[in-house]
Amino acid sequence: MTRPPLYLRRPFLAGLLRQLPLLAVLVAVAVGLGMVAIEHWRRGLLVVGLALVGAGLLRLVLPERRVGFLAVRSRTVDVVLMAGTGVAVAVLSVVVPGS
Repeated sequence: MTRPPLYLRRPFLAGLLRQLPLLAVLVAVAVGLGMVAIEHWRRGLLVVGLALVGAGLLRLVLPERRVGFLAVRSRTVDVVLMAGTGVAVAVLSVVVPGS
């Protein structure tokens, strides 16, 4: 007799595991915003931009059942918006002259 899948045995744990990609992105964004708060705005915004690019890549490569709340729209729209915004933030953080 085989064991039932995790989402039937422990739905809460399975739901938390499904949100690990989102948690990783949120932690990276929080680190970047923390760097901005301690006046390293250029590096902090670069970290935020790279986190968004990473979110787009995770959305691209992970299957639907593993992506969790990173899936909001269709895969194409999610990847283009997240990666595009991440690239824009990263480029702006490098291009804007420092004070």
